[in-house]
Amino acid sequence: MSAGTDRHFCIRPRGVLRGAVLTLVFTGVLATAAATGSLPRRDAAGAESPDAARTATVDRAALNRAAAAAMADGKSGKQAAEEFVSRSGDRWGAVYDKKEYAEFEQALDGTYTGVGLSAGRAAGDRVQVTRVQAGGPAERAGLRAGDRLVSVDGRPVGGLSVSEVVSLLRGDGVPGSAVVLRVERGRSVWTETLLRARVATDPVTVRRLDDGAVLIKVVAFTKGVGARVRDAVREAPTGAGVLLDLRGNSGGLVAEAAVAASAFLDGGLVATYDVEGEQRAVYAEGGGDTGRPLVALIDGGTMSAAELLTGALQDRGRAVTVGSRTFGKGSVQMPSALPDGSVAELTVGHYRTPAGHAVDGRGITPDLAAAEKAEERARTVLSGLGGGS
Repeated sequence: MSAGTDRHFCIRPRGVLRGAVLTLVFTGVLATAAATGSLPRRDAAGAESPDAARTATVDRAALNRAAAAAMADGKSGKQAAEEFVSRSGDRWGAVYDKKEYAEFEQALDGTYTGVGLSAGRAAGDRVQVTRVQAGGPAERAGLRAGDRLVSVDGRPVGGLSVSEVVSLLRGDGVPGSAVVLRVERGRSVWTETLLRARVATDPVTVRRLDDGAVLIKVVAFTKGVGARVRDAVREAPTGAGVLLDLRGNSGGLVAEAAVAASAFLDGGLVATYDVEGEQRAVYAEGGGDTGRPLVALIDGGTMSAAELLTGALQDRGRAVTVGSRTFGKGSVQMPSALPDGSVAELTVGHYRTPAGHAVDGRGITPDLAAAEKAEERARTVLSGLGGGS
C-alpha cells in the first residue's frame, strides 16, 4: 500500500508562514506523508480563486447538516458526508474516520502501515504505480513503477478519488492484514495478495557526484525534511553546486517545503494562497545560500509542496529547472470535524507561485525540457553554472 496521501500541516505563526494554519492536501499520489490534527475547524464554504478554479469547494455547513440528518435517521454520518463530497465536484475532498485520520497523522514521522508503493493518476483516469519502496511488500511481490492498479480488494479504482484508493490500500492499518490488488502491466493482468507492513521511509538522501557537485534527493516533505535539506546545503563543499532532485516527490508539509526554500533564499516570498477568499502568503527565512549553483530536477510526479518549492526557486531566478511539467496539485484544503467524530477535508482555495502563476491543474513547466536522460542533462547544466569541478 502507499504511505497515504500527503496531508495537512501546521505552520509557525512567524517566519515561514504568516496567517492562519492551513492545509494543502496532496492527494494526487499514494505516497509518504500525512496529517496533523491541529488545524482550525470551519463550517463555512471557502471561496475559490478565479484564476485557478479547477477544484470545486464544498459548503461546510451543508455538509455538517447532511451528516447530522443521516445520524438522526440512524444512518452513517460518515457515509452521508462521503456521498455529499462525491456529488460536490471537489476532486480532492475526502472523509476519514478517527482511525484513518490517526494513521495519517502518524505518517508525518515518515512511517506508515502499507505495502510500500506510491502511485498517481495516469491517462484515462487510471491509477499508476510511480515508485516502489525497496524492501517493502510491493517490491517483494515484484511490483514496479509503471504498473497500473485496476482494483483493490475487488473494488475498481478507476472511478474513485485518490483519497478513496488510499483508504482501500491502507485498510484497517494493521500490519499483517491482507490486501488484494488487481494489476496491469502492458497486456498482462494478474492478482497479487500483499500483507501490509510497518514501513519506514527515508525522505532525503545526499551524495557527492563524480564532478564534485552534491545531489539532494527529496521524495516527500515529512517532518524534519526542510532542516535536513538546509543542513545538506550548509555541509556541501564551498563552491560545489547542488542538484535538487524533486522527481516523484509526492509533496507533504508546506512548512517543511518553506524551510527547504530557506536553504537557498535569503528570505522573501515563497508562495501566496487563498483560504476562503482571504489572501495569505508563505515566506522563507533569511540566511540561505543564494550564491551556490542550483538545478532542480522535476517531473510529472512532482506535486504540491514540491511544486510550491519549485515555483519559488524558478520565479525568483534561484534555480534552473530541468525535466518535465509537474503534476499540477495546488489546492488548499482544511479539515472539518463532523458530528460523528469523522473528519472531512475540503478544498477552500489554491496557492500560486511568487510571480502569481496558478499551479492547480496546470503544473510548472521546466526551464529546460528533458523527458529522457534528465539527470544527465541537469548535471550538464549545473556544470555550466560552475557547480562541478
